Amino acid sequence: MASYQCKIGTADGRVVEREFEAVNQDLLKESLEEQGFHVFRIKKKAFQFFIRKDSFRPQFSGRRFLSFNQELLVLIRSGMPILQVLDTIIERLEPGRILDVLRDIREDVKGGGSLSEAFEKFPRFFPQLYVASIKAGEKTGDLPVTLARYIQYQKRVEALKAKVKGAAFYPILLSIAVIVVVLFLMLFVVPRFTQIYADANAQLPLITRMLIGFAESLTASLPLAVPALIAGSLAIRVYARTDRGALLFDRIKLLLPFFGKLFGDYAISSFCRTFATTLSSGIPVIQSMQMARGTLNNRLLENRLAGAIRKIEEGMTISSSLELTKFFPALALRMIGVGETTGALADMLNDVAEYYEEEVERLLDRLTTLVEPIMMMSMGLLIGGIIVAMYVPIFQLGSTVR
Repeated sequence: MASYQCKIGTADGRVVEREFEAVNQDLLKESLEEQGFHVFRIKKKAFQFFIRKDSFRPQFSGRRFLSFNQELLVLIRSGMPILQVLDTIIERLEPGRILDVLRDIREDVKGGGSLSEAFEKFPRFFPQLYVASIKAGEKTGDLPVTLARYIQYQKRVEALKAKVKGAAFYPILLSIAVIVVVLFLMLFVVPRFTQIYADANAQLPLITRMLIGFAESLTASLPLAVPALIAGSLAIRVYARTDRGALLFDRIKLLLPFFGKLFGDYAISSFCRTFATTLSSGIPVIQSMQMARGTLNNRLLENRLAGAIRKIEEGMTISSSLELTKFFPALALRMIGVGETTGALADMLNDVAEYYEEEVERLLDRLTTLVEPIMMMSMGLLIGGIIVAMYVPIFQLGSTVR
């Protein structure tokens, strides 16, 4: 997500400048206005690609943030006052940025501010969905219930993320190993064999000549290829951070064979899980959908969902508006429609999320099952082919000597 410098007016008449992270400028503006701020200016921070502010200071990682919330829930359920709860957590933390943030939050709460308002001042550490859940719990008086619901949501999200990362780790590791081995053979091993064959003045087979020609071309072009590759990668990443570039890449993601369905199912599960969590916390439908919209992580889908939200504001049902996005499968739409009719929308959304989370896990299992042997076989054939191509002339020379 990109960082934006915002000039906003608060409900008490103050004009302040704050930094927020958001998927895009339009979504950030909508979110700030829904929270009661008047937006004067939103400016995207320059040179974010080269210098990231969050890379120089620690934030809450997923597991650490989960541990923090679990400890917070236990202390609140014990009946301790909120200031004493914060003091207990602060005493156990090591010196660092997180400790400084929690001390600032404690001072805000001590000065009469609510816990959600104090969290809201640090968007890099406390996500918008989390702050909204805490605020809803404070309004309804059931903060422990709301916090427990958010923890359950976070556990599911972290578990799914861990499975996605685990499925991607081994193929990436194999790909890196193949590239390293092939480069080593092309740049160091093949040239030495080439010199041996040149000294022997031997007639080389076609496959060996082709391999030597490729190795010589790679060696000659490497001084230009590496800078060009780095510059191209930087250009692509910079373009991907623009609105047009992000929209293009997100559209391509959904069109990819196999991976398009994987990205789509993951987006649906994330959206439905977040939507259900916010609804269960007592947050209105429109605001809940706006928050859940950001979890799609796809600019194309977010734009379509924005249109669906406008239709709901005009009086259309949730299931009918989602159908207009032409993205939600018929099964999900039927289940959401039943949830609307029976008044159990949050429960039905959780069921939809669980179904598509299982679909994501099934696709990941299939991916790892297929990719690992294919990559191992490809790696063996590629490296074996290079070795055979270099040793064939030696076998020919041996037969000639006899």
